[in-house]
Amino acid sequence: MSPNTPEIPVLFLEKMSHLLGDEYPAFVASLEEAPRSGLRVNTLKLSPEQFRALAPFELGEQVPWCPSAFIVNGEQRPGLHPYHQAGLYYMQDPSAMSPAELLAPQPGEHVLDLAAAPGGKTTQLAALMQGRGVLVANEIKDKRVGHLAQNVERWGAGNVVVVNETPERLADTFGPYFDRVLVDAPCSGEGMFRKDMGARLDWSPEMVAGCAVRQKNILAVAAKLVRPGGYLLYSTCTFAPEEDEAVVNGLLHGLTDGNGQGLFDVVELRKFEGFMAGRPDWLDEAATTPALPGGVIKVATTLAGAVRLFPHRVQGEGHFVCLLQKKDGGPEAHLRETRRLKLSKEYWGLWRGFAQELLAVDLTEERLRVAGERLYFVPEETLDCGGLRVVHPGVWLGTFKKGRFEPAHPLALFLKPGQARQTLDLPLEGREIAAYLRGEGLPSDANGWTLVTVSGFGIGWGKGVQGTLKNHYPRGWMSG
Repeated sequence: MSPNTPEIPVLFLEKMSHLLGDEYPAFVASLEEAPRSGLRVNTLKLSPEQFRALAPFELGEQVPWCPSAFIVNGEQRPGLHPYHQAGLYYMQDPSAMSPAELLAPQPGEHVLDLAAAPGGKTTQLAALMQGRGVLVANEIKDKRVGHLAQNVERWGAGNVVVVNETPERLADTFGPYFDRVLVDAPCSGEGMFRKDMGARLDWSPEMVAGCAVRQKNILAVAAKLVRPGGYLLYSTCTFAPEEDEAVVNGLLHGLTDGNGQGLFDVVELRKFEGFMAGRPDWLDEAATTPALPGGVIKVATTLAGAVRLFPHRVQGEGHFVCLLQKKDGGPEAHLRETRRLKLSKEYWGLWRGFAQELLAVDLTEERLRVAGERLYFVPEETLDCGGLRVVHPGVWLGTFKKGRFEPAHPLALFLKPGQARQTLDLPLEGREIAAYLRGEGLPSDANGWTLVTVSGFGIGWGKGVQGTLKNHYPRGWMSG
């Protein structure tokens, strides 16, 4: 590391030395190694085997806990390749792939990613759901929700609703509706110390304590969104037991039924090679666990069912994951489907004319909705979001303009190979693909709207006019 690299806080190292004991030397040595990088294939578009055959760069071993992902050499830069712009994969820390995989959402379920930006776990959940059911991806921060929306658009999933709300507003609107809720909580970031220098600078014991308070509040609200029998997964990228086992322990003892019994149970998670079991023995009982009636403080030994990931044990950064199941019984929400903003006769004509000319796939008309001038393809079960700030209610297909329909960039990424009637496939080698991604026009005999592809996968739109394909790649996505 460079001489200007911030030092890892001494108080943190002393604490980890106490907690890890004999494993501490290996742990601290791992913090000086280069971080690992992971590439997760978009199985909505192609299989891991198909991508390995297609990949123009070297892929390492498969990530043990994520069958669709590979370790990649840190010197390679797949994030700059056109295949990334086409949404064929997502670059992600291998450890950060564990929460969505362990939550194991099923096709057709109702799933919520409560703190979703930048979208890694959302895209993984969407792929595991095979694009079916409904996945609500929420981000409370206005500055981060745009990045989330862009990653969801690139992924090309047809079942994602992107919202920009507080957890409290979601709980008031939906109630106990979701089969599975993922809470990747904001934390002190100790698990990112070898790749995030800002986390080193920001860390303090006071920050850890403050994060724990915030996490307890978020988790308590998230619990209200889980249907009876449903699952709640809590994860962080920190090692601090105050933010991990202690926060979950607080929920186990703090939420009870009328008989004083807890509403949630810890689910034993699979321990892949290198995973450490949860450590309820690390809790400082006097400081980090809630007082029960009579002043007795109790630690749930079932917290050993959680998992901890350490950089000296696995190829990835630090993570904590705990899965909870809500007991059966109690109320379950049944939301109404929205009936608002159906297409007018004029809009139907414009859309059908465009679809018949350009598309070789039938998008179910019952799933089409209009928001303002925009047309969306919404999930199978469309939700009445009751005034929530919805960024995208589904896949943005395009915009109605005076006398015409103009396709949107997300539609290009949603279409599978063979689903557009007029395409221009750009070779990976040569100047055309780089020029297109910079926003330049290209020579073409095409007439009208054309799906620009790379290896058959949609990457954007162009419009052929008098021998030139005018570029409609979105300005905010362009390379320099």
